[in-house]
Amino acid sequence: MESTQPTTGQFALRYGLLLGAVTVVFSLMLHFMDMQYDQGMAKNIISIVILFGIILLAIIQFKKLNDSYISVSEALKVGVGTALIGGLIAVVYTMIYVNFIDPNFHEQIAELSRAGMMKNNPEMTQEQMDTAIEMQQKFFWVTYPFILIFNIFIGFVISLITGLIVKKAKNEF
Repeated sequence: MESTQPTTGQFALRYGLLLGAVTVVFSLMLHFMDMQYDQGMAKNIISIVILFGIILLAIIQFKKLNDSYISVSEALKVGVGTALIGGLIAVVYTMIYVNFIDPNFHEQIAELSRAGMMKNNPEMTQEQMDTAIEMQQKFFWVTYPFILIFNIFIGFVISLITGLIVKKAKNEF
């Protein structure tokens, strides 16, 4: 009986879906706790820890099911693929969240921006603030590719470091 070798694509898909699901659940948890507009670093740190943990899990599980062998390129494929799929899910969820779950999202962000501007730049006029907020809302779409690029970049870094640490080549005779 011959065992089938796992493919990097299978692992990227499986763990990318897991990453996306955990990201959505975390975001919904923040929403229901009224913490979605929290400006603290804790939320960002937890998101990166989730990303790191699931990519690490995917790479280690791939190695385990691949007879304890993994190359750096396989680790990169699994990790970046996982981050890409998780990032795509996060982008779709963000679009749904902003447009349907919390349709007042843009107004809330505008108020937070206005408060921040007043605090950091008290000399700013109302007209300048309105212009800045209008531009922010006009270019909100930039958030979507940024989410994806950030996920892929962090996924690449995590995968590269993990791959260099856990790599194990098959001995060829």
